[in-house]
Amino acid sequence: MSTNVSPNHLWMLPVPAVFLLAWGGNHFTPLLHLYETVGGYAPWQSNLLLGMYVFGLIPGLLVAAALSDRYGRRTVTLSGLVAAAVGSIILACGMSSFTVLCIGRLFAGVGVGVGMSVGSSWIKELSGRGYDPAAKITSGAQRSSLTLTLGFAIGAGVTGALAQWGPWPAQTPYLLHVLLCLLALLPTVRCPETVTPQMSPDTHPWWHDLTISRSSRRPFLRIVAPAAPWVFAAAGVAYAVLPTVFEESLGDHTTIFATFLTVLTLGTGSATQPGVSWLNRVTRGRALPVGLVCLFVGLVLAAVTAAVGSPVLAFVAALVLGGSFGICLVAGLLLSQALATPRELAAMTGIYYSVAYLGFLLPTVLAALTGGSDYAQALVVVAACCLVCAVLVATGLSSRKK
Repeated sequence: MSTNVSPNHLWMLPVPAVFLLAWGGNHFTPLLHLYETVGGYAPWQSNLLLGMYVFGLIPGLLVAAALSDRYGRRTVTLSGLVAAAVGSIILACGMSSFTVLCIGRLFAGVGVGVGMSVGSSWIKELSGRGYDPAAKITSGAQRSSLTLTLGFAIGAGVTGALAQWGPWPAQTPYLLHVLLCLLALLPTVRCPETVTPQMSPDTHPWWHDLTISRSSRRPFLRIVAPAAPWVFAAAGVAYAVLPTVFEESLGDHTTIFATFLTVLTLGTGSATQPGVSWLNRVTRGRALPVGLVCLFVGLVLAAVTAAVGSPVLAFVAALVLGGSFGICLVAGLLLSQALATPRELAAMTGIYYSVAYLGFLLPTVLAALTGGSDYAQALVVVAACCLVCAVLVATGLSSRKK
C-alpha cells in the first residue's frame, strides 16, 4: 500500500489513532465534579467511573496484544478506534444512568488498551532500523509514551474547557472525540503492517500469545512489577484526589481547576519523558527507582496539600507527581521492552500497562476509605508504600547488574 510518507516518518501514521485512544480514556477526568453536582453521583461513584475503564482496559491490553501478534497491528488498532468512538457515544447519552456510564467507560478502556499495547508496539516497530535508520534504540518507547501522554493531557484539557464554557457540557466533549476518531481512520489504514503471517504462524490458539518466557518473566516480576502501579497512581492522585480537596471552596470552578491540574500533571510528564534516556545514562540504568523516589516526594506534598488546603501547593504537588509519572512510565516501558523477545513485544507491553493501570484504582480506594475527605493521613501511608517499592526496585536492579 502506498503511503506517500517519507520512510523515516512512517512511525507517525499510527500516532493519530494512539493519540485519540488515549484522549478517549482520560477526557472523562475533568468531568468528575460535573457528574457529582449535575448528575448527583456520590464521590465514590464518580471515582469508580474514573477507574471503571481499567476493567475494559486490562482485557483490551492483553487480548488486543495477542490478537495483533496473530492478525496484525492495523486490524486491531482500527477496532480500538471503533470501540473508543462507541464508548464516547454511550457516555454522551448516559448522564442519567450510572450503569450506562459504566458501560461507556468500559468501551473507552478497551480503546485505551488497544492504543497502549498494539499502538505502542506499532510505533516502536516503525521506529526500528528497518523503517527508520536514524532512530535511536530508545526512540520507539519514547515516541509511543509521549503520544499517549499528550493524548491524555490534551484530551482532558479540551474536555475541561468545553465543559466549563461550551454548550451541553456532558455531551459536546464526547461528540468531538467521536468526530476525531473517524478522521484518524485514514492514516491508520494507510500505515504499513509490521506483522506478517510468516512472523506469526497459526499453530496454536491466540491466547497462548499472552504468555512470556520465564527468562523475561522473572526480572519483570522482580524489577518492573513493583514500580508499574505507581505510574498511574501518581497521575490519579494529582488530578482525581487533589481537586476533591478543594471542592467546597472552589464550587463551580472545581471543573476548570481539575482541568488545570490534569494538563499540568500530564504536560510535565510529557516534558520529562525525553530526558529518561539521559537519566538512565547518568544513573547507570536506575531511572526507575529515581522516578519512584521523586514520586514519594510528590505524594508527601499531596498529603501536606490535603492537610493545609493550599491551591498553590496543589500545583507544586502536581508538577512533581507529573514529572515522576513521566520518568516511571518511560523507564518501566524501556525495561519491559528490553526484557521481551520480538515475538513477545506486544504481550509484554500489554502486561506492563495492565499492571501500571492498576494504580488508577487508587483514587477509588482512597475515596471509599476516607469518605471523600481527609486524605492527608491516607496519602502519608501511600507515600510510605511507594518508598518501600523504590527500595525493592533498586535492590532488584543492583542484583541483576552483578
